[in-house]
Amino acid sequence: MKKQELYDRVIAYFEQAMPVAETELHYHDPFQLLVAVILSAQCTDKRVNMITPPLFRDYPTPEAMAAATPETIYEYVRSVSYPNNKAKHLVGMARMLVENYHSEVPSDLDELVKLPGVGRKTANVIQAVVFEKAAMAVDTHVFRVSHRIGLVPATCTTPYSVEKQLVRYFPAPIIPKAHHWLILHGRYTCTARTPKCEACGLKMICRHYLRTHGAARPSAQP
Repeated sequence: MKKQELYDRVIAYFEQAMPVAETELHYHDPFQLLVAVILSAQCTDKRVNMITPPLFRDYPTPEAMAAATPETIYEYVRSVSYPNNKAKHLVGMARMLVENYHSEVPSDLDELVKLPGVGRKTANVIQAVVFEKAAMAVDTHVFRVSHRIGLVPATCTTPYSVEKQLVRYFPAPIIPKAHHWLILHGRYTCTARTPKCEACGLKMICRHYLRTHGAARPSAQP
């Protein structure tokens, strides 16, 4: 099966099985999403959603958070991973938004990654979700699922190499949705330790399943 046909089949499956695919983080504006994504690094969305309501209530704007101290923010985020660093990042990010960006979250990748706590993955989430750009954020779920299905070759050993391959074959208009397809599939079906292969609608075109079960992908359709 050619690479593009594999992608086409994956797209067709997700369009039917997961027509609505969006972030599970709770937010009301770009600033809140940026805060939530920074907090979600190596932490579950469920945990982040538990702590953000009081944080957003007391610090709803960049100006409010910029006026806080990392020590104060730490008390709100102490149950997430790396709370000390994330508290510092949040205050630094808010201050930079106020001082350099008129309190607005920038849409440009190069500007986003200047913000404390924002790497390429976080910047791509903001670009895709807020600004609907053809940006593919590669987290552990996307990385794992892409390799297992066979969307990327084994030589793609970094998140950036996976990102480049995915944006090459997914049509630009659906890249933001495709990002969430892969995340949600990895979170609930193609899990890290015990993937639910028998319940997966992609198993007969999945490289991992076919290799482990000694089967072959179906031939291209005439």
